[in-house]
Amino acid sequence: MDHASVPRIRAGLTLLLAAVTLVAAAPAAGATAPVPSRAPANDSADPDSTRRTGSAWLPYWGDTEEAFQDALQHADQLHTVSPFWYEASAATVKSHPGAGSIRVIDGLHDAGIKVVPTVTETLAADEMADLMHDPERRTAHIDALMELVQSRAYDGLDLDYERMAVTGDSAARDRVRTGYNALARDLCARLHARGKQCVLTVMARARGNGKAFDYEELGKVADRIRIMGYDLHWAGGESGPLSATDWYEDFLRYATDTIPRDRIEVSFPGYGWDWTTGVKARAHHLTWKEADALRRQEGVGYHFDDASGTPYFTYQKGGRAHEVWYQDARGVRAHMPLLEKYGVRGTGLWALGFEDPDTWAALRGE
Repeated sequence: MDHASVPRIRAGLTLLLAAVTLVAAAPAAGATAPVPSRAPANDSADPDSTRRTGSAWLPYWGDTEEAFQDALQHADQLHTVSPFWYEASAATVKSHPGAGSIRVIDGLHDAGIKVVPTVTETLAADEMADLMHDPERRTAHIDALMELVQSRAYDGLDLDYERMAVTGDSAARDRVRTGYNALARDLCARLHARGKQCVLTVMARARGNGKAFDYEELGKVADRIRIMGYDLHWAGGESGPLSATDWYEDFLRYATDTIPRDRIEVSFPGYGWDWTTGVKARAHHLTWKEADALRRQEGVGYHFDDASGTPYFTYQKGGRAHEVWYQDARGVRAHMPLLEKYGVRGTGLWALGFEDPDTWAALRGE
């Protein structure tokens, strides 16, 4: 979410920022790259391609093998997987551990899944706005991204630039919005010239949030706009549901008024947050699996909030009350009708290995 007063850190992004100085096992953009082992996947070769309406992110931390196998197990639903592998600064791109794994890339391609790695950014609003409005610096930034996409058999890039959208004041975010339009226009043109996909991940535009993203202009140049349908309540804020039915209604109404429906994906959460009541500290991140295990360990009942369409529970630890909100397949089923109402077929998942296994059936409408 776009909180003007404090930076919003999406699930897992705390680990990402802490790892900014890590040197990856794979070469960073600009380094001598190996020849890709095979060509990218071809949609036309897959008779089930019209049934693949989903994408998902592959985290670089935790049980990465489990996440990889999760993708392969559900390949019939996935047209794209985005490994969360890279982080860009002004004119360089750093790799996270395991980035560029030929085994992962080839395995996904063999399953008919396109590989579109995600790139995040390190620069805050003011500096990022300056870069994007300067033609030379913007070109240098795009050059680094293009070197990255050509370093492996990648099918495109996914830009998940969030820090610029939650830092600075409203004037800085206004400059971010217009600058990002220019960056997206130039990058997408260069990606398309090489037959690569241009995917942009954005925050939900609803209730005054997400204003750093110009849906209408971005929707003209990108192949897909991924809307993060989560963190309505987030780790640095008050406790509450990550998603809500009326919130989905709000951002889907705006999105479908400004972006072609066939370019929209709504990404669902497979995680939750554990808040400690009365303590001014960030909530603790939990995958669905961890949240469900914690609930059972604490011997507390399952509760579902019909108003938001999300599960929750409370428990006591060390004399303090904890409140956990998360998402499961029941919640996804509560929100899917909103996508149908607005004619949106594209779905996403944050992230592989996090989710309730029944979520895949929910995404199929079962």
